[in-house]
Amino acid sequence: MPKTLSFTLLVVVLVLSSHHENSWSQQTAQTKPTKAPHYQLMPRASRDGIGKFYQDREISQVMGHMGASWLERAGRQNEERPDLLIDSLGIQPGQIVADIGAGSGYFSRRLSAKVGQEGRVMAVDIQPEMLAILRRSLTAADISNVTMILGKETSPNLPPNSVDLVLMVDVYHEFSFPHEMMTQIYSALKPEGQVVWVEYRLEDPKVPIKLLHKMSRQQVHKEATFQGFEFVRSYEGLPRQHVLFYKKTSKDASAPTP
Repeated sequence: MPKTLSFTLLVVVLVLSSHHENSWSQQTAQTKPTKAPHYQLMPRASRDGIGKFYQDREISQVMGHMGASWLERAGRQNEERPDLLIDSLGIQPGQIVADIGAGSGYFSRRLSAKVGQEGRVMAVDIQPEMLAILRRSLTAADISNVTMILGKETSPNLPPNSVDLVLMVDVYHEFSFPHEMMTQIYSALKPEGQVVWVEYRLEDPKVPIKLLHKMSRQQVHKEATFQGFEFVRSYEGLPRQHVLFYKKTSKDASAPTP
């Protein structure tokens, strides 16, 4: 066989082999989970999830503004006892409190009465439609000590060292970027500030909420400590939800690694 023909055949074989390997790699990538910093991405999401995992937990879908009426449902007081939740926070007049995932303003309105005219509620939501609903509810209630903030998936857009208390009611499990969001919340807290996770109890099968919209104490603690927070206390006096208080770690006041 001529040397030229032999060389040509060798090149063809190598090209075909390389193409086969690339095709196999692409097929494998479509069936196996991929990794991003802090996250694991699955090719298919569960029914109520987004296919993205953080600390072994699938992140749930976000409740859109079309569900705002559910936040204001008449039975919520008896079902969840938000009055007990507000009392458990220990808010003092004049404090700055951030309501993350403020939605329709159900808690922002109640927080405004606690902080008083000398204090401020920072109502954060990533949906402009929710903020429009919130604006109407604040106007109707003649409330003037609530500031509305359009946040991002990765940040609540709060200034550093500006907040005494961050309240997250049934919203943390929906954060698309929990690590980035909590890094920014860590930065926004004052040195003695606290962040409060309020989540439906995963441990209680009687709580009538979809599984991905519930969290166990153990999972909250796993994620909070990974993000650089230190456990302070809990309040378990609500019918359906955990109330878990954390602060910046006393050993290291620096923010968690982005």
